[in-house]
Amino acid sequence: MSHRVTFYTREGCHLCEAARATVQEVCAETGVEWLEVDIDTDLKLREKYGDEVPVVLADDAVVGFWRIDAGILRRALA
Repeated sequence: MSHRVTFYTREGCHLCEAARATVQEVCAETGVEWLEVDIDTDLKLREKYGDEVPVVLADDAVVGFWRIDAGILRRALA
């Protein structure tokens, strides 16, 4: 099965830096492609996620927000 991870973020988000490192690490380990999206470039995304960034989706399902757990992301991609 092919998985896809989407990482929703915004500029200046201090939690996003740690989350980005986690997403990069897990996706590199699992060979899964990931996409980073700045929610402030899209009004609907900004309204949907607001202050919950960072948000990580695996196959369009939310697997975490604010502090991203590598173990939970790995299990979602298993």
